[in-house]
Amino acid sequence: KVRDLITTIGDVHHIFPKKYLIKNGIQEKAKYNQIANFTYLDTQINKIVSDDAPNIYFKKTFEQCGKEAIYGNIVDEDILRKNLEQNCIPASITDMDCSNYEDFLVIRRKLMAQKIKAYYYSL
Repeated sequence: KVRDLITTIGDVHHIFPKKYLIKNGIQEKAKYNQIANFTYLDTQINKIVSDDAPNIYFKKTFEQCGKEAIYGNIVDEDILRKNLEQNCIPASITDMDCSNYEDFLVIRRKLMAQKIKAYYYSL
């Protein structure tokens, strides 16, 4: 549950890991700590992701579909795609590395804004 992630077993995870970005020349805290680069993630999964680029760990996540789970507990590709959509993570994340970081931030901000707008108009 989300409540459990926030209160006991979750970490704020950098979708583009902080150390990965630093190692690839993005050294400014204001750049790698963008809100659009954050999500909540189970602590154990965060440790497994480590400093891998998104194109590495997301591809592995998709490869586990239909097999034993390593990254989280989602092993159904449709559920994984829905989860990414619900979390405003673009489907193209499986192809992204540090050269796509700025584009990722723009895309994710737009997706987040659309989600907030849709929620607001649903009230």
